[in-house]
Amino acid sequence: MCKDSSPHSNTDEQDQRLVHSPDMPENSRVLRVVLLGAPNAGKSTLSNQLLGRNVFPVSKKVHTTRCQALGVITEKEAQVILLDTPGIISPVKQKRHHLESSLLEDPWKSMESADLVVVLVDVSDKWTRNQLSPQVLQCLTRFSQIPSVLVLNKVDCLKQKSILLELTAALTEGTVNGKQLSMKRAFHSYPGTYCPSPAAKDSGSNTQSVGTMQRIGWPHFQEIFMLSALSQVDVNTLKQYLLSQAQPGPWEYHSEVLTNQTPEEICANKIREKLLEYLPEEVPYSVQQKTVLWEEGPSGELVIQQNLLVLKESHMRILIGKKGQLISQIAHEVSQDLMDIFLCDVHISLSVKLLK
Repeated sequence: MCKDSSPHSNTDEQDQRLVHSPDMPENSRVLRVVLLGAPNAGKSTLSNQLLGRNVFPVSKKVHTTRCQALGVITEKEAQVILLDTPGIISPVKQKRHHLESSLLEDPWKSMESADLVVVLVDVSDKWTRNQLSPQVLQCLTRFSQIPSVLVLNKVDCLKQKSILLELTAALTEGTVNGKQLSMKRAFHSYPGTYCPSPAAKDSGSNTQSVGTMQRIGWPHFQEIFMLSALSQVDVNTLKQYLLSQAQPGPWEYHSEVLTNQTPEEICANKIREKLLEYLPEEVPYSVQQKTVLWEEGPSGELVIQQNLLVLKESHMRILIGKKGQLISQIAHEVSQDLMDIFLCDVHISLSVKLLK
């Protein structure tokens, strides 16, 4: 989708900009960034804030992002290509929840073309914040040649800011940018700042290699950011850092391109976001979506009709809600979100049908 394009023409304008050569300057710079983290660490929320538009699906339930999603940030001569990957999961969880195999494969595919890795940790989750997941560590170890930074997310949720001191030490094994982390510096860091080169003595080259099964942190992060993904001021600090890291090279996208997702894909993701938000447990993961109408109305509004296909009659009743209230509420909220994204009026109709 382009920054100012209309969704009415079924993405003709976007297709042209995706196919034709980018309108890049002579001194163009580019950076491909992979966002890595446990499910629901806040990757999609952070991506939306970096892009300045609510494009990627967000929900309190895990695995909202089901496939690799790409966003593009372009400012002056620099272009940052953002890969918002699914939360890394284990094969056991993938099988248990009947999730697509792409949830296992996509993060690895993203890493193969990355210039920088942003590892996101939700510090408000006391069960997972004290260590990087084995899957994240495995990914960092396998692609150790790619520079990485650590982002401690949702710091505004912490009542005791001193916890950041302990988390920083654990998640970095006390080493950042090749030097021992200054605990005093980390303690006094605050949301929206980062520590470019921690003031401390050099850690030397005698660090022993630690297997990913024993390791809980990663001692090769170049920077640490502490921020709230809901604060645009904090997020802008990270955004400017990413833009500054772009290296000389050709752009991959036109400066007006915001994401390679089509308007239809954005719409489907928005609906799925609401399904995850309002439906209990495993129900939303089994709902299939089918767009049956996408056209421009008589007053220039976007008219969308989508069928939601479910496996059981009990799921139909849950999704429709009492007197159709739930499905109506979902349609209303999706319409409002899409109006903010597409910058035009949106009328959406949702029908629930039994999958046969």
